Amino acid sequence: MATFAYSRVSTKDQTTANQRMEIEGAGYKVDYWFSDEGVSGKVSASLRPQFKALLGQIRDGETLVVSKLDRLGRDAQDVGATIKALAARKIEVVVLQLGKLDLTSPAGKLMLTMLAAVAEMERDLLVERTQSGLARAKAEGATLGRPASTTDAQRAQMISQHREQAVSISALARRYDVSRATVMRIVKP
Repeated sequence: MATFAYSRVSTKDQTTANQRMEIEGAGYKVDYWFSDEGVSGKVSASLRPQFKALLGQIRDGETLVVSKLDRLGRDAQDVGATIKALAARKIEVVVLQLGKLDLTSPAGKLMLTMLAAVAEMERDLLVERTQSGLARAKAEGATLGRPASTTDAQRAQMISQHREQAVSISALARRYDVSRATVMRIVKP
């Protein structure tokens, strides 16, 4: 029976090399490697191109190795559904982060559910902290988002020139070195 390995990183700047080293360092002789690079953890496992390919190639009774639990899904439900689908095919799932634990056993299912729920809660808390920080910064008068590409005076001039002198949007964009979309937002709010 073959051994498969799956790794994933969220951005193209990252590499799956560390995950590969972890799996090889744990002593697994991997026959087939699948890696999704530049695929967010928010994307359901079944929608990831390489994970989909892995599911199409792995046969019942074979082994899948991943370095961490969050490589298998975006939240507790996704991880649970992925493990359940693999267990139905008698595919052994090894998560190095958890040690040698059969995720299809009752104890394994309990551990899996708890860890996936904690990971989901951490992600939710991160979003909550980010939103709270943005709200505080806004309340303190900080300007959020991208800096304006034009000054108040330039915006007033654009409006005046467009309305009173019939200067075209394209001409204004060239004159102020901004995009046509920027000029449109200013002269036609």
